[in-house]
Amino acid sequence: MSLNTAHANNGVLIYSGECILLYCDNVVMEFSGQDRPEFKGDKAGRLYLTTHRMIFNNSNAKDPLLSFSFPFCTMKNVELEQPMFGANYIKGKVRAQPNGGWIGEVKFKLHFKHGGAIEYGQAMLQAAGLAKRNQQYTDEPPAYQPPTGPWHDAAPPTYSPPTGYYGWVPPPSDAFPNTPPANSVYMTDMPPPYPGINTGGYTPSAHDAKAAEAAASGTAYYDPNTHYAYVPPAYSNEAPPSYEESKEKKFK
Repeated sequence: MSLNTAHANNGVLIYSGECILLYCDNVVMEFSGQDRPEFKGDKAGRLYLTTHRMIFNNSNAKDPLLSFSFPFCTMKNVELEQPMFGANYIKGKVRAQPNGGWIGEVKFKLHFKHGGAIEYGQAMLQAAGLAKRNQQYTDEPPAYQPPTGPWHDAAPPTYSPPTGYYGWVPPPSDAFPNTPPANSVYMTDMPPPYPGINTGGYTPSAHDAKAAEAAASGTAYYDPNTHYAYVPPAYSNEAPPSYEESKEKKFK
């Protein structure tokens, strides 16, 4: 994970080969477990789900935390919370990467002011499960590598609605109807320093059968041995998961 490296010119900065799956404005993030000034107080801004990570960009240019990057390989205990009283939210933990500028881990909560926590949570868990297939390590995430070289405007396909990955398509446009504003997505020529959904070299395996089965039946599948999470798309006819069911839809 990295602090203040995923923004540029009032927009988001992504790696070459990285694509934005979902975009959501009016999101509030809060952190706990760290004393650094960057993690103090609630943060309001924009949230991006990409093929490799989650990115939060702060709307307050005077805040010490301007952007925060959550590679899937650094997150754990991610859960969708549905309290009896109050709005749904997502919580979890993220570990510091070697050379990432801080040490340890920090807890986070994501609140969606205009709704969408269930749809976003399902998509994030699915994307993380797919990305874990390309993970080449076990205990520690790879060392952080800051973007190098100049950055430029990203081509529209990198932030247009995706057509699908290994049979999975992110939530439909009615859940997250907006795309990032024009002239707000920038790209470096450096490739992502961590695995993602579209990392080359993946060969379909038996896990794909489980993913297809989950999609067809509308039932989530979680493998505690591999930590793969298969969650049906948000456009399923199934009702939103109950509080207890949502407890099972997490990766560690």
